[in-house]
Amino acid sequence: ALHKHSNALVDVLPPEADSSISMLRAEEKPNVNYGDIGGLDIQKQEIREAVELPLTHFELYKQIGIDPPRGVLMYGPPGCGKTMLAKAVAHHTTAAFIRVVGSEFVQKYLGEGPRMVRDVFRLARENAPAIIFIDEIDAIATKRFDAQTGADREVQRILLELLNQMDGFDQTTNVKVIMATNRADTLDPALLRPGRLDRKIEFPMPDRRQKRLIFSTT
Repeated sequence: ALHKHSNALVDVLPPEADSSISMLRAEEKPNVNYGDIGGLDIQKQEIREAVELPLTHFELYKQIGIDPPRGVLMYGPPGCGKTMLAKAVAHHTTAAFIRVVGSEFVQKYLGEGPRMVRDVFRLARENAPAIIFIDEIDAIATKRFDAQTGADREVQRILLELLNQMDGFDQTTNVKVIMATNRADTLDPALLRPGRLDRKIEFPMPDRRQKRLIFSTT
């Protein structure tokens, strides 16, 4: 199911959802289990602690006063399981799952990108618990510089809106943000500050043991 602008994927929405959400059509949750992913035992444990458990035991975290990570950055070379693990954690919760590729925020008309960022976070808040997964975040979140073109300035406005949205919801909202990149070294430091992407999970190239585990699941 595709947003006509952002190609965002979402879970089935309740019929009483706001009519403006109708442009995001419903799709079944990703059918990916942790067992479908070979190896990555450490990464699976970290994503469960940072995303799955706070979503499935939300009230418990509130009662004991623990603030779980608000956002998670998954980084590493392409093809190492980042997207599959994001789908798996969504499969193991009841949360709505919204997936967007970073480059899809960069639109033809000025102002469309920041508006789409606001729409994604509004959709997540209105349908919490929810997971926002932004793949290839480096397309809109590289280190800022003195932009010379309108396109560069628009990308920086998209990043500023993303930072504002991440600052705009607290732990009671029960929305988790997962971002993935192949180039963590290019990201703007503001995105990595505490309160935004609190947890960083590395996905290295698989060694010989990991490769055996990967092939054993195929």
